[in-house]
Amino acid sequence: MTTEEFDYVIVGGGSAGCVLASRLSEDADVQVLLLEAGGKDWHPYIHMPLGVGQIRQAGLFDWGYLSEPQENLAGRRIELKRGKVLGGSSSINFMAHNRGNRSDYDRWVRLGAPQWSYASLLPYFKRLETWRDGAATHRGSTGPVGITYTCRSDPLTWAVLSAAQSAGHPIIEDLNGPEPNGFGLAQSAIDHGRRASASRAYLRPARHRPNLTVQTEALATKILFEGKTAVGLQYLRRGDLHTLRARREIILTSGAYNSPQLLMLSGIGDADALRQHGIATVQHLPGVGENLQDHLSIPLNYRRIGPESPLHRMLRIDRLVPALANAIIAGKGPATVLPSGVNCILRSSPELDAPDIQIMFGAGALEARPWLPGLNTWDDLFYFRPVGSHPESRGRIWLASADPRDKPRIDPRYLSSANDIRVLRRGFHIARDVATQAALDIFRGEELSPGAQWTTDAEIDEHIRMTATTVQHGSCTCRVGSDEYAVVDAALRVHGVDRLRVVDASVMPEILSCNIHAAVLAIAEWASDVIRHGKALPPEAPLPRGLVHERLATPAPLVN
Repeated sequence: MTTEEFDYVIVGGGSAGCVLASRLSEDADVQVLLLEAGGKDWHPYIHMPLGVGQIRQAGLFDWGYLSEPQENLAGRRIELKRGKVLGGSSSINFMAHNRGNRSDYDRWVRLGAPQWSYASLLPYFKRLETWRDGAATHRGSTGPVGITYTCRSDPLTWAVLSAAQSAGHPIIEDLNGPEPNGFGLAQSAIDHGRRASASRAYLRPARHRPNLTVQTEALATKILFEGKTAVGLQYLRRGDLHTLRARREIILTSGAYNSPQLLMLSGIGDADALRQHGIATVQHLPGVGENLQDHLSIPLNYRRIGPESPLHRMLRIDRLVPALANAIIAGKGPATVLPSGVNCILRSSPELDAPDIQIMFGAGALEARPWLPGLNTWDDLFYFRPVGSHPESRGRIWLASADPRDKPRIDPRYLSSANDIRVLRRGFHIARDVATQAALDIFRGEELSPGAQWTTDAEIDEHIRMTATTVQHGSCTCRVGSDEYAVVDAALRVHGVDRLRVVDASVMPEILSCNIHAAVLAIAEWASDVIRHGKALPPEAPLPRGLVHERLATPAPLVN
């Protein structure tokens, strides 16, 4: 049987993989293969923004990972969702679009990634996006990913911003400015009423190219080496083992859990650990799978009173079918808008060099479902979810066995640093202070979780340990750098071997202060230039340090 050959083999059809498949195949003289373990992103739930609730509740298009029991979270196993479908996690996430703070990238520079200063990545943040809500010098206008405000039609959105200002917090015009510090309107990767996943934004426009091959339902099992040079790959598809060769490079874009797993299965990792599974060592790199970082969040839920919420109104059965049809067919209507119009990136203390708290907001009941009056109605709610932005806890990933079909073992070691619970506690108090401002009196009913009687630090800490969940931002397990525990160099080439790179969230040296997806896209855009041209775009001067745009949000509801 003839072994297929390609110039570039990209392993993982998620966010970074879609970017690289699109950009590398722009060169007509190279053959590019994109391998994805999941299937095609055909399901309408993926593309209709409000379908995310069904995707998450039913566990669709997911690898089904669970953490090891977490000692500091009451022994619970935490669900770790990762997309197993074209588009990867960008096809199942909540579509939040946040670049982070300039200070995040200053920290990356100090940690050994000078190529990723804020000024260096700004051209790529602009290149990847089309900002749909007004011209701005720091925003992109011609990129593949459409970005817009998440929801402006719910009056609760504006009441939350007014409450935040009453509590003494800045109101930020654009949370994707260089130094966000305060509350503002949330932004989403939703374009013309449809999820702007990496597959839809990058891969779909490139699928017609004759030099791009996309293979789904293909589980990569082993990178093949000749000496220290990566030359090929084995993968399983529908029970059959296939082999292919790469003339130029193999690029892992499988994410913070699967990329280190494939490296270890292929003989790259800690030699002693590999030996325990009978895997011959190709390159001893003890940092593979180490340094796992993730964001934890905790719930603060309130019953919603007053006028009916847009979500509750839409889910009445006689309204639901037309709304879904309008969203699927035309990309219009209430099913194209997420009920979460506010976000917050905040320094809890002015002396901090970076934001330490993110507060997410949502205006939808967890038990939301189709209903009929007098039959099965449900009480609506809204919630704040404080997040510890820069956790000190560090976890790890390791092999369960040498069988690539076995899930890796994942231990984030949440709250193993005592400071992490202190930060979450501060975030909780900030969120509760905002929630109890007079501007929200007409919307705020009973505090459902944890309950207004939970007030002491000990009680809040118990609430954290019993209810905290991940925001699904696993990262940093194949980090960039030059020390003993770094896995890739400044060009994202795996140390000690040739023709092998990693380009995904695993290469981050440290987690950002907010959602990480926008940065993954920017890193992949940057890597595509380095691979194709040997250099990146020149840095672009950001807005002057300290410039903050503040305004009081008008309470008049706007239509998305």
